[in-house]
Amino acid sequence: MGLTGIQIFKLLPKTNCGECGSPTCLAFAMKLSAGQVELELCPYVSEESKAKLVEASAPPIRLVTIGTGDDVFKCGGETVQYRHEKTFVNPTGIGVLITDTMSDEEVDGRVRRLKELEYERVGMVLKADLVVVKDASGDEEAFVKVIGKVKSSGARKIILMSEEVSRIRAGLKVVGDLRPLLYAATKTNLAEMANLAKEHDVPLAVKGDGLDEVAELTTVLTEKGIKDLVIDSGSRILPSVFTDQVGIRRAALVGGLRALGFPTITFPCEMTQDPVEEGVIASTMILKYAGIAVLSDIQGEVLFPLLVQRMNIFTDPQRPMATSEGIYEINNPDENSPILITTNFSLTYFIVAGEIETSQVPSWLLIKDTDGLSVLTAWAAGKFSADGIAAFIKQSGIHDKVTHRKLIIPGYVAVLSGDLEEELPEWQIEIGPKEASHLPAYLRNRG
Repeated sequence: MGLTGIQIFKLLPKTNCGECGSPTCLAFAMKLSAGQVELELCPYVSEESKAKLVEASAPPIRLVTIGTGDDVFKCGGETVQYRHEKTFVNPTGIGVLITDTMSDEEVDGRVRRLKELEYERVGMVLKADLVVVKDASGDEEAFVKVIGKVKSSGARKIILMSEEVSRIRAGLKVVGDLRPLLYAATKTNLAEMANLAKEHDVPLAVKGDGLDEVAELTTVLTEKGIKDLVIDSGSRILPSVFTDQVGIRRAALVGGLRALGFPTITFPCEMTQDPVEEGVIASTMILKYAGIAVLSDIQGEVLFPLLVQRMNIFTDPQRPMATSEGIYEINNPDENSPILITTNFSLTYFIVAGEIETSQVPSWLLIKDTDGLSVLTAWAAGKFSADGIAAFIKQSGIHDKVTHRKLIIPGYVAVLSGDLEEELPEWQIEIGPKEASHLPAYLRNRG
């Protein structure tokens, strides 16, 4: 368990300097306890206190980073078993498998899809994360060649997959500067893989035959000073993998077992030949705590549902999902197209935007920032008020896009129409339907 705010406060310098961005050391300690700030923000904490705080406040699931610079993938760092307790922190990484037996065309296609298949949703860019390069041929030269090809394609978050230490060593000569994850240390190659990971300062995956063996191997590695570990229980049957994933998370968080306090890597690509079933397995892994899930290929019809599911699970449940404030063009509007306005609660946005698309009427949709609240809730909270809407309209730039001055507001806040006409005297306020499902007919019959 992490330290409480008071326990952290006792280790801080108590200068109340405010240089960390918090007014007092106690306020900073409370934020640090809640995981809202980093310890590095305090310029005066002693090295002794820093060492104690880092060790004591480390999350039960260790944070592991793959890659360098700003372009990195992070897994682990989790502190809760259930997302409603706090929130899950680092989304499951989705990787694509590339082997050294594939043709150049197939390799190029997988890397291209990894880079091109990305989707924007509620202001977030959703995409896969990692390339897993597997030694399938047993030929070191072929392995090194495909690693070089992947690197030259622009991939920067890479997993090298081979149990032959000599081939991993050869691969590191090509991508060691990218800080790849090495997969995998096993009972037979543990010492050599440990030395290699330590020499190059890269994270190491540990593969065991069951959780007991994994715990034994991680204990040996941590005693050697190697702590950036990712674990694989070795199971490749869904019920067993599911049980292992839950067991690992529970052992680390509830049982305090440090030997299993690491993010996990799973391989849906090795559990079925059916791409749809593979997607279902990957979905289960995202639900049940996998740090990384490796797919045999990336296709939009499988990837997109996984990305949306991942986004939903790793969104803070205590904060409503919201889209960005701004002007949204639907059905290619022009200067004469109607203007509608609603709040930035993501569900409201998607429902309203979907109904406008269904109407096939070119329209401008204005999204007002209401801290992610729905229309009635935002109105009741004073975040969807006449003066706020008027200020947004004036600064939005919609004036430059249309020749008319007619604004359609949701029917549930018809009460705002009079105040809006006072705030926007040059605008005509129209009251739209209460239910979004009535928008297509309303827009078509508006005249």
